[in-house]
Amino acid sequence: MNINKEYIDNLLSYGERISLECKKAEKDIPKSFWETYSSFANTIGGDIILGVYEDQSTEDNSQRFIVTGVTNVAKMKKTIFDTLNSNKVNKNIICDDDVHDIQYDEKHVLLVHVPQADYKQRPIFINGNVINGSFKRNFEGDYHCTEEEVKAMLRDSNDSGNDGIMIDNYNIDDIDAETLAAYRTRFRQNNPDHILNEKDDKEFLLNLGGYKRNRDTKRESLTLAGLLMFGKGLSIRERFDNIRLDYIDKTNIEGDSRWSDRLTYDGRWENNLYNFFTRIQSKLTTDIKRPFVLNGTTRVDDTPVHKAIREALTNMIIHADYLVTGVLKVEKLPDGFRFVNPGSLKLPLEEIYKGGTSRARNPKMQDMMRMIGFGDNIGSGIPTILSAWEKENWRKPELYANVNANQVELNLSMVSFIPKDCSDFLNNLFRNKYTQLNNESQIILATACLEGEITNSRTQRLLGINPIEAGKTLYRLTEIQMLVAEKTGRWTKYHVNTDYKEFCQVQNRQGQKSSRPNRQGQKEILINKIIKYCKVAKSLKEIALHVGYKDRFNLKRKYLNTLINEKKLGLTIPEKVDAKGQKYITLKEKSDNN
Repeated sequence: MNINKEYIDNLLSYGERISLECKKAEKDIPKSFWETYSSFANTIGGDIILGVYEDQSTEDNSQRFIVTGVTNVAKMKKTIFDTLNSNKVNKNIICDDDVHDIQYDEKHVLLVHVPQADYKQRPIFINGNVINGSFKRNFEGDYHCTEEEVKAMLRDSNDSGNDGIMIDNYNIDDIDAETLAAYRTRFRQNNPDHILNEKDDKEFLLNLGGYKRNRDTKRESLTLAGLLMFGKGLSIRERFDNIRLDYIDKTNIEGDSRWSDRLTYDGRWENNLYNFFTRIQSKLTTDIKRPFVLNGTTRVDDTPVHKAIREALTNMIIHADYLVTGVLKVEKLPDGFRFVNPGSLKLPLEEIYKGGTSRARNPKMQDMMRMIGFGDNIGSGIPTILSAWEKENWRKPELYANVNANQVELNLSMVSFIPKDCSDFLNNLFRNKYTQLNNESQIILATACLEGEITNSRTQRLLGINPIEAGKTLYRLTEIQMLVAEKTGRWTKYHVNTDYKEFCQVQNRQGQKSSRPNRQGQKEILINKIIKYCKVAKSLKEIALHVGYKDRFNLKRKYLNTLINEKKLGLTIPEKVDAKGQKYITLKEKSDNN
């Protein structure tokens, strides 16, 4: 990769803000550099550009960044590496190839690439304080990790996992006999000659890692894995009141119901993980077609899709963090499935999609599931799911970590990659220009249409491209008005421009050939957008967010007040213009032609 002025321009114009930080830093390394170093390392990695000032209040990327340059490159590079190898940070994960001195016109800028730290290295912290010196990246920038997040990273750095810890004062009496008996029956069917079949329950659990003895203290108890997998519901709730299990079927809903079937704790079943798994796995696949296939004289009912769904359910259980507050949620949707578990991703997404392996967060549970035929191959989970979905020509599964909610979500859509009704809608909306686009642009628009929005990171995973390539494509589609950008802090979401026909009408009236209307045309489009949106009363904040206008005061002064004076908008509290709870609503008699 050629790291030069053009690369910097592309990064500033098209890169994803969540993985990009600019700092003026003309003479010295700012203190905030080390907070960003920690946050990038602990989250998804990113690039820090020294010698560039970013005005975040400016919407236009061409005016948002000012290259100020750095005055002494050699000194700054030495300072960075001297500090990295001092007690300022706990680990140095940067090498010489990660720091680039770039000539930018008559100036120099420094590009520092911070990789995502390996799960064995995290947390990366500063100032010798693991709690107060650990940072993570979110949509607004760098922020302090909570004590719970730091403890989770410390646990994850140990390959022995979380589920082998002893749960004091919980013993074999806290095991639900029926659950364990059902598991042992399945175990015997899969392993008929196994020596463990002859052991009593305590020895059986001891060998599987569900029970543990401390030889030094003579203490013995259930492990986290043993209690959560096979325990009595009351015992589990007493010790792990931070975790909930929830299955919701949102298919075939009738009337005002919010679901057609639900499994959560209701006192009618022992809510351990094995019961949860066995009760819902058949519910998930009951509607999946099973083609008639014979293996010799035996019918084979399993398909790659059935296996993929079970793999997703198994992965959710063995990778969840049961020591934080959260819910294991499975949703069966009319067009797919959603799996949610508390915790974070131990590996970068790119590695997970390729089948990269790490020790499961719960290796004892992983062994328990593997011994009865689930989750056979370490690292094969996501590739198995991707392969099954690709063969069906369904939309690519979406796996992502929600940093703010401290949970991982896997969405499996059973919708065709670009359904005909979706392509017909887009072709009609964009006046047959949709089919003239390249395949990548069509996929992006179809995804935004089907999922309601698309982001730079979603585009990367969808097309297997880097942030700059993703940003360029999204920018081009925004330039030709097929996508509309919605900026929230450093995060940008893109939506299909449902007002495209209106844009074309304005363009035709102006007799323009360019892809963008002139300033008057842009103003006309924005006004029409406000009037349409306010057919139901909306607040100033809602309107600003909808039209992508960051300066609410200016929006109110230049547009809303004018529309009120023209009797096109009205106030829900007309007697007090600046009243708390004030909203704007379209006056119907003045908007019939809009």
